[in-house]
Amino acid sequence: MTNDPVTTRLLRQALPVVTTLASLLLVVTLAGALYLGRDILVPVALAILLSFVLVPAVRWLRRLRVPRAAAVLLVVLLAFGMLGAVGSLIAREAAQLAADLPRYSLTLRDKITALRAATAERGGLSDTFSGFFDMAEEIGKELQPPTKTESETSAALGTAERPMQVEIHAPRSGLLTTLGSVAGGVLHPLATFGLILLFTIFILLQREDLRNRAIRLAGSSDLRRTTAAIDDATARLSRFFIAQLILNFAFGVVIGFGLWFIGVPSPILFGVIAGIARFVPYIGAVISAVLPLAIAVAVDPGWSMAIQVAILFVIVEPIAGHVVEPLLYGHSTGISPVAVILAATIWTFLWGPIGLLLATPLTVCLVVLGRHVERLWFLDVILGDRPALGPQEIFYQRMLAGDPAEAIEQGQLFLKERALVTYYDEVVLAGLRMAQEDAARGMLDRERQGEVGAGFRTVVEALGQARRRVMPRRSRKPRGAEAEAAFAAVGPDRRAAGIVLAPEDLAPAWRGPAPVLCVASGGAFDEAANLMLAQTLSRHGLGARTAAADAMRNGLPEGERPAMICFSYLDPISLSQIRLTIRRARKAAPGATILVGFWRERDPASLARLRRAVSADLLVTSLSDALDAALERARAGTAPAALPRMAAE
Repeated sequence: MTNDPVTTRLLRQALPVVTTLASLLLVVTLAGALYLGRDILVPVALAILLSFVLVPAVRWLRRLRVPRAAAVLLVVLLAFGMLGAVGSLIAREAAQLAADLPRYSLTLRDKITALRAATAERGGLSDTFSGFFDMAEEIGKELQPPTKTESETSAALGTAERPMQVEIHAPRSGLLTTLGSVAGGVLHPLATFGLILLFTIFILLQREDLRNRAIRLAGSSDLRRTTAAIDDATARLSRFFIAQLILNFAFGVVIGFGLWFIGVPSPILFGVIAGIARFVPYIGAVISAVLPLAIAVAVDPGWSMAIQVAILFVIVEPIAGHVVEPLLYGHSTGISPVAVILAATIWTFLWGPIGLLLATPLTVCLVVLGRHVERLWFLDVILGDRPALGPQEIFYQRMLAGDPAEAIEQGQLFLKERALVTYYDEVVLAGLRMAQEDAARGMLDRERQGEVGAGFRTVVEALGQARRRVMPRRSRKPRGAEAEAAFAAVGPDRRAAGIVLAPEDLAPAWRGPAPVLCVASGGAFDEAANLMLAQTLSRHGLGARTAAADAMRNGLPEGERPAMICFSYLDPISLSQIRLTIRRARKAAPGATILVGFWRERDPASLARLRRAVSADLLVTSLSDALDAALERARAGTAPAALPRMAAE
């Protein structure tokens, strides 16, 4: 390594570029390997994914004391026998449909002629759809059987006008060439099928050994994390595939029965295609509806059959996708919708139609690796459905972007399940800490601090006017990925969050209109924290009002004697200044409880030192702690039989 500072600086500047180029080279290399090795990798991938589906059946047979080899062979042969039966059914139904297609060509041509005439009456529409009509008419001509045989045509023309027949024959190929062309089209599918069968059998037989080898490759020193990753991937994929098999099978049965009831030819074929195509996310059901719609148009002289087919798919697919599917496996895939489309595009480009079917399960594996392997964390960020930012970071980012409306909307959604004090503590107060840290580092100038602080106050004022909702309803479900992440991050409410004191529950000194005075410090963001504290106390039966930082310096209004004075500090600038403020407060309101809120996280040793240094009665670090302390002091003079009532809606 050179000691030249100029060279060192240039190397450091070039390091990001070199890293980016190396990453791009790695991606291109992996894509090339996947594309060139698809003949081997596709059977392996299919076998691995098929083994996830068959593992529960093998375990069930093992619990019945069936030997492992016999259980694996029985399950695999049964599964491949069912696949073969489905394939033969598709081939038979497709052959029957192909034989019947020429009969439908006349109906199709009549409809095209009628549509062409109808659009011609509307002027410009005829030019717009002329290309489509020409193409459909050509297809109809190709499907239409010949009306006269060659002998009939010759007889009609007469022997004198019979045209000369010219035939061009390609040279006859040799026997080896013919066998090679036939064998190539037959042996390749058989070889792929055989590879899938062999790989599936050996994966199921050697499942534990393969798991141990994967743990060794991932790093046997961290058995907990590696085992968790493998168990998570296995459980997630097994649930996903089994649920999709059940749902898509039921979807195919319903579509096939519906098409049979409508009268569409070959309903079994279209039902099987619908069940298979639905493995393709988002567009599979649409693709499966195209062919039966086309057949319905060709079969029925009117349009009622086509309309009924369209209604069938429009009704069944939303029910399967938005009602049944979330009940079966919900968000167990863990993939974002954009990642699903991106993965489908990439894998289809690499492996063709098989890649389209394998795109979702392969992406699930990548997301699981990203969640459990630190070096692959970016996979979870790019492909996963979890928010890339935490709820506190999302809230602060909205403040920086000058968009408090979205933060208010998320907060109102949160309040349907949790108390306001919980949201303030875990989300808003954490966002204030981030803002204070950025201001301390000089990343926010004074004008910018004012703008961000105004955004915080706007959100707090709007949420303070929201309908009271303290105790959560278990029946309500969070909506949206960000809301779900927020609920998971903050945890349950504390007991004090559900208590509202009635006037008769309060000690005499606490029964005034505003027995609590909340004083903000001079910081740019302390006003929002002070407002949250006043709102929290007021919503729980303790009247509170806010005051500016110089309230103690100018003295209290005539006749005002608060029972508690609260001071809010995000970042104490001077302990001596805090002690001076507390002395002024004790002089202005003798006997009042002094509470100081240090809203920055601190270790217990620092809190004990601060408590001795500021000589306050109470020192808290969260709004929930402040609420607990205030409720305890407010009820100190009440009778033991006086019970608090729970918060109303």
